[in-house]
Amino acid sequence: MPKVKRSKAGGGERSGPLADQILEEDTIRSRGRMKSRDSRAENEDKYVDERLSRKILLQARIQQEELQTEYGLEPEKKKKPPVTVLGSGSQDADSDEEWPALGATADEEAECDADIVVDPEDEKAIEMFMNTNPPMRRTLADIIMEKITEKQTEVGTMMSELSGRPMPQLDPRIIEVYKGVNKVLSRYRSGKLPKAFKIIPALSNWEQVLYLTEPETWTAAAMYQATRIFSSNLKERMAQRFYNLVLLPRIRDDIAEYKRLNFHLYSALKKALFKPGAWFKGILIPLCESGTCTLREAVIIGSILTKCSIPVLHSSAAMLKLAEMEYNGANSIFLRLLLDKKYALPFRVLDALVAHFLSFRNEKRVLPVLWHQSLLSLAQLYKADLASEQKMALMELLKIQTHSKISAEIRRELQNSESRDIEIGLPVTLEMD
Repeated sequence: MPKVKRSKAGGGERSGPLADQILEEDTIRSRGRMKSRDSRAENEDKYVDERLSRKILLQARIQQEELQTEYGLEPEKKKKPPVTVLGSGSQDADSDEEWPALGATADEEAECDADIVVDPEDEKAIEMFMNTNPPMRRTLADIIMEKITEKQTEVGTMMSELSGRPMPQLDPRIIEVYKGVNKVLSRYRSGKLPKAFKIIPALSNWEQVLYLTEPETWTAAAMYQATRIFSSNLKERMAQRFYNLVLLPRIRDDIAEYKRLNFHLYSALKKALFKPGAWFKGILIPLCESGTCTLREAVIIGSILTKCSIPVLHSSAAMLKLAEMEYNGANSIFLRLLLDKKYALPFRVLDALVAHFLSFRNEKRVLPVLWHQSLLSLAQLYKADLASEQKMALMELLKIQTHSKISAEIRRELQNSESRDIEIGLPVTLEMD
């Protein structure tokens, strides 16, 4: 007899009619299929992992960009709003790690490189209020040489009288080292800075040592890194001197030569706001006090005020100083930009601003449009915080200093608003004809 063939699955012999065996096999297969369908349905009910979803979206975006590039359709680039971070705890000026190169988006670089359009009429109007005999600009070299001369005269005389020895000078090796630092900073683009330069803020005679590096020969990228170091490590008073003697002259020279500001220098201005008090005292206030601030300089430096967040106390003190100093045209730009930040200003600052505008009652020169715009900002944003007497005085001022379009808007803002009572502090309605 022939041998009985066994099934591949090793199930052994099967007995019974052929029809029963076929029906039995169909039943087993159908059960297996039903089980796989049920497991598949269970898997479909589960959500895709977040990490996997991110990878899928990334691949889809890459494929879409490849298709758009292949068919000549460039994807639209969304403009990102400027984000300014004033100082960071992770930045360490004494770190040995290589600092990252200053990166800039295409939109920010285009904004800094674009020529600023200045209205010739506004520029002429501001020039009328500029100082005709500006004081000579003092550089860091002038200050250092003056201090060295004074110290050599005073201390040298005392030491020679007491001990018969002259005043000690800088070690020639130190001078040689910082002359070498100057060579690095005059060609610097990105990467590490010399350690000898990073320790300058910790030195007692940091100004004298900084003078050896010749800041006027630094590249713009080196100026940014220097501002980063000094704003983080110097006290406010010392940082103010660095801003006033090194950063501000470099910025003004760059604007005067190229009619715009280099991106690295613009970033240095932003980074300098890490110490807002030193920024106002070392850059903004001296610029206005010089009486030679041009409209282009005011617009470029004023844009920093618009983009950056500044504490209200520092801004209030700066507005108080701008309102009390002699008017030179650029004051109106900075006052309007600070007013548009919508601070809750103290009444003392508001009173000083009102007195600033009322001081132009006897002005015979034609005031620039910027002056009227700053007065309009005051009326629009702080009309409810002004006293009724102040509003009446401003209404009388509008009869003397008039603008065809702006004065009517200022008058309407002052009329249709409440006023604060100076004695009681309660709002009262101001009724005018």
